[in-house]
Amino acid sequence: MRLLVTGGAGFIGANFVHATVRDYPEDTVTVLDAMTYAGCRESLAVVDDDIRLVEGDVNDAELVARLVAESDAVVHFAAETHVDNSLADPQSSLRANVLGTFTILEAVRRHGVRLHHVSTDEVYGDLELDDPRRFTESTPYNPSSPYSATKAGSDLLVRAWVRSYGVQATISNCSNNYGPYQHVEKFIPRQITNVLTGRRPKLYGKGANVRDWIHVEDHNDAVRSILAKGQPGRTYLIGAEGERSNLSVLRTLLELMGRDPDDFDHVVDRAGHDLRYAIDPSALSAELGWKPKHIDFADGLRATIDWYRDNESWWRPLKDTVEARYEKRGQ
Repeated sequence: MRLLVTGGAGFIGANFVHATVRDYPEDTVTVLDAMTYAGCRESLAVVDDDIRLVEGDVNDAELVARLVAESDAVVHFAAETHVDNSLADPQSSLRANVLGTFTILEAVRRHGVRLHHVSTDEVYGDLELDDPRRFTESTPYNPSSPYSATKAGSDLLVRAWVRSYGVQATISNCSNNYGPYQHVEKFIPRQITNVLTGRRPKLYGKGANVRDWIHVEDHNDAVRSILAKGQPGRTYLIGAEGERSNLSVLRTLLELMGRDPDDFDHVVDRAGHDLRYAIDPSALSAELGWKPKHIDFADGLRATIDWYRDNESWWRPLKDTVEARYEKRGQ
């Protein structure tokens, strides 16, 4: 296939590009990325000779239309994805997540190109800690932050373009990812790099909030399965059934790094902090036969720690700026 990957210099997108180059060498890959703070050319350095990288905005309708016209399928990762940043600047989330997706949809509609839209489980809101339910494809949307609200809006646009215009699109809503190339503002890499730079790790509130963790390689393997075999118009939930509290994740991380598991600071909790996310991926497994490979969280986390330890040149230039921003928020 001729693939257009939007946001392909970001965390999940870059890992998707690496996997495509490695596992599908017959594909041609064009990456469209605005190279905001979260997009990094260095994340694609190892595949630089195997792809075409276009620096540009998903809201540039002329550029997007030209790139889509040259493609067989679009995998749409491009988004503003950090909750704290969306709380501080909701307009950026609205522009990237809603208007950017609209621009992509209009281009694929005009040129009859297959689309896969990558979204988040945060569109469903949260669950109580003792609630036996998990999110499914039929769970009503109930977003609680500007980030999740704008991602919910983008999902609904995709659904409307499928029904109204016959666009050949699928959607996936995934749980929390971890792995290489994740920006140091995110929870797991922030704590790893705090330890590596001699800072104390930080935990929002009491750390009771539960997330359903999946390794980024498993996420992208599922995306590829949906792209190949998914039914247009369908939404697929991607998860590895890896529910863990933030406190548990942090303690595991500290133990793997040879630190006391209670050697961290509690900081001011995030506004409107969702309590628990939980994905039911059974429909994806039953329909497409997909299963996660990274089922041992400690092993995946250990490999992630090793990656950050071995790739300081990638994250070190970002670290001081990120921590200064958190310090200003009291976090």
